[in-house]
Amino acid sequence: MTTTSTPAPFTADDYRARMARAAESAAEAGLAGVLVAPGPDLVYLTGYRPTAVTERLTVLVLAAVQEPVLVVPTLEAPDAEHADGAAALTLRDWTDGKDPYAVTAPLLDVNGRFGVSDNAWAMHLLGFQKELPGTSYVSLTEALPMLRAVKDEHELARLDAAGAAADEAYGEIVKVAFAGRKETDVAADLAALLLTYGHSQVDFTVVGSGPNGANPHHEAGDRTIEHGDMVVLDFGGLKHGYGSDTTRTVHVGEPSAAEQRVHDVVREAQQAGFDAVRPGVACQDIDRAARAVIADAGYGEYFIHRTGHGIGVTTHEPPYMIEGEERPLVPGMCFSIEPGIYLPGRFGVRIEDIVTVTSDGGRRLNNTDRAMAIVE
Repeated sequence: MTTTSTPAPFTADDYRARMARAAESAAEAGLAGVLVAPGPDLVYLTGYRPTAVTERLTVLVLAAVQEPVLVVPTLEAPDAEHADGAAALTLRDWTDGKDPYAVTAPLLDVNGRFGVSDNAWAMHLLGFQKELPGTSYVSLTEALPMLRAVKDEHELARLDAAGAAADEAYGEIVKVAFAGRKETDVAADLAALLLTYGHSQVDFTVVGSGPNGANPHHEAGDRTIEHGDMVVLDFGGLKHGYGSDTTRTVHVGEPSAAEQRVHDVVREAQQAGFDAVRPGVACQDIDRAARAVIADAGYGEYFIHRTGHGIGVTTHEPPYMIEGEERPLVPGMCFSIEPGIYLPGRFGVRIEDIVTVTSDGGRRLNNTDRAMAIVE
């Protein structure tokens, strides 16, 4: 097993800088501030991940005109005090029986427009609207879509490690028996391998055999994998708090000429998407480059999803490689390139790497062979 050193934790200064950038970006977007509920944005900005997300209000309040404040239930304050970024903010707690919205209201502009993390509970947003009827709200994905998009060197190191661990898992899974076993058996092997190679969390293990591979988000089921099946393997999770996500399509025994042809087209499309990566190029141009290859080969109608998504503290986040997204690529952005062809009732093929934008192009974070592997 390959071993890698555990990266040093992010410091209070790291979190302080992130919160300052978020507050400044909010002001530039015409917002009075940002309200961040438990979830990936809160982890990214403060290092705090509540042990249990309940109906009790927890919210980070960021605004350019004041220092960051994290409002937490009193019973959860001890945990919040030990978060990696706690030294970069002020804690304000509230006890059961008190109105948490009234406690938080003095921190907010009574007529302000605020960005709200997408996973905030509706009951909390409604609570703020009732307490401060002059306020209005917009989702952070809409208002600040690039909040977490550009990674620094420490984040890139974590993503590199996650990608390498996923690669090692793939290197082992192609050695196991496929034929005669259920999709769920192979998925369990994949999950175990991700944990073996250092993942703390397994988010998904897609194993789509034969006709199931034509469903891009097929979950591993009870179908028994047969000799002659194409099998889509899409798997990932978190290592050191950052995501992995890779897809390879293998074949049980030798493929037919038609199956090999489809795989070759997807491989060429994936390469075209990667070759298009460089600073200043619009996100949609990555989608266009990959999609053109598939369309020119006559399979355009069978490529039924976007070409890619961002990755970081979650496995899906902005930016998205999709038609209509004109935002330019910036060094440090990380995203998937994962074109596919899905032939209903027959099989599917997808090939996916995580890529980061460099100063003059792109760099893959997944480096396993993209040729079709033959498994038993």
